[in-house]
Amino acid sequence: MARIDICICTFRRAFLAETLDSIARLDLDGHDVRVIIADNDAVPSAEPIAEDWAPRLGFPLVYVHAPAANICIARNACLDAAKGDFIAFVDDDETVSPGWLSALVNQADRTGSDVVLGPVRAIYRADAPAWMVHGDFHSTLPVRVNGTIRTGYTCNVLIRWVAPFQALRFDPSLGRTGGEDTDFFYRLTAQGGRIDYAPAALVEEPVPVERANMAWLVRRRLRFGQTHGMLLQRSPLRTLPPVLAKIAWCCVMAGFTAFSPVLRRRNWLRAMLHVGVAGGILGARQAEHYGQPASS
Repeated sequence: MARIDICICTFRRAFLAETLDSIARLDLDGHDVRVIIADNDAVPSAEPIAEDWAPRLGFPLVYVHAPAANICIARNACLDAAKGDFIAFVDDDETVSPGWLSALVNQADRTGSDVVLGPVRAIYRADAPAWMVHGDFHSTLPVRVNGTIRTGYTCNVLIRWVAPFQALRFDPSLGRTGGEDTDFFYRLTAQGGRIDYAPAALVEEPVPVERANMAWLVRRRLRFGQTHGMLLQRSPLRTLPPVLAKIAWCCVMAGFTAFSPVLRRRNWLRAMLHVGVAGGILGARQAEHYGQPASS
């Protein structure tokens, strides 16, 4: 039996109630579970939802007000409040499957990994574009480089909360632009942490109408690329030329696959990812995607 803190960072999102409803249905498999909600709004807007669900979960719920509209402040508040052997993160616009937590912990126990990622399956609206649904551009899976997962994400993850990882915190300078989770897990693997994957640890995320378009996908890929590019700034003369070559190649492939609504867009988004990498290498300022300025 393990002690596990399930951490949810939230910012003005009523869907949090559905996230908690799915967590209440978890198969705990004998584990000692606690939920930590970190409310990133300037006012404690999520507190009524937390109070409503606390007596219904069947296990403890801790509410923390962590204002400033900076996601890293909320994530770090979760880490500061954590007491478990493991920490799990899930987003406030997702629902977890009944076997989600057990699948993550079982994989960690089986492999001895320090981090276990699970899949996030996008749930599309009936009016979503056909190319988007067919290509499934919004689901999240880990990326392997030469067979190794080098970084992760916080939308579906379990972290073994032991030294030296307990000292890690999310970088607040990335708390409005995004990419803070990529940076966090790069630093964790740099300290010797190993990341694994549990395919059965399923989380689902509805795709709202404002995200069901190519412009949003382009912004997302640019941000991912910029975060990665920032890590390569120390050697731009060595790293920039191959990135520029990848941009050119992806643009050529987008032209060659113009006949396919899915492949054309997939190649174009790969080009935008590498454009973001180039921008990160060159120190381009990242756009702010998270929250609004906190009121004084």
